[in-house]
Amino acid sequence: MKILIVEDETSIAEVVSAYAKRDGYETVIASDGLEALEIFERDEIDLILLDLMLPKLNGEEVCRRVREKSSVPIIMLTAKSGESDVVEGLDTGANDYVTKPFSPRVLMARIRAQLRPKETRDNIASGAFADGRIEIDPERVEIRKDGTPIPVTKSEFLIFSTLVSKPIRTWSREEIIRTALGDDYDGFDRTIDTYIKNLRKKLAEPGHENGWIKTVYGFGYRFDDDK
Repeated sequence: MKILIVEDETSIAEVVSAYAKRDGYETVIASDGLEALEIFERDEIDLILLDLMLPKLNGEEVCRRVREKSSVPIIMLTAKSGESDVVEGLDTGANDYVTKPFSPRVLMARIRAQLRPKETRDNIASGAFADGRIEIDPERVEIRKDGTPIPVTKSEFLIFSTLVSKPIRTWSREEIIRTALGDDYDGFDRTIDTYIKNLRKKLAEPGHENGWIKTVYGFGYRFDDDK
């Protein structure tokens, strides 16, 4: 698997690359946002480590442009550590958010969590839902509405797949994290709200403004196609 490291601080990029190679990953380094997009278009990239403060094109814009074409996992690397910064990064389309300074070992655990083989995700649902209008394809890691693929991140895909798994029930934020994202996920539990908001926006339509995801106040979320 190949990791694209987008980082303008050479020392950080080299340390991360060394750890990734030690774990068996192939790496390629970009020192600015435009170079990152060029590499992404050229190479088969499995995960992107993305600094936010980059020359030529900032990390948020790189993330947006990648998300227009791909659901490849993106982990943001940044010195911005406030909760609002984390939420903004996830809203942009990132799967995870790691603040500097960081432990390379912890970072590698985050990478492994994002690249964990789909065979280990035995909770992933597949098939058609909402009277056949929504389809989940675990092989392609794809959600389709009325036959059209919806651009979702890997985390969004796993969360929605968990919500529609049988039997349909209400899931707490903690259960969603544990089942969909894994025990080694280290984000805020409230970031689940951001993932849900993004899914609703992508799946919403007249009559289903909530994107088939119902809020159960005081507890969590449930798949809802009974309107």
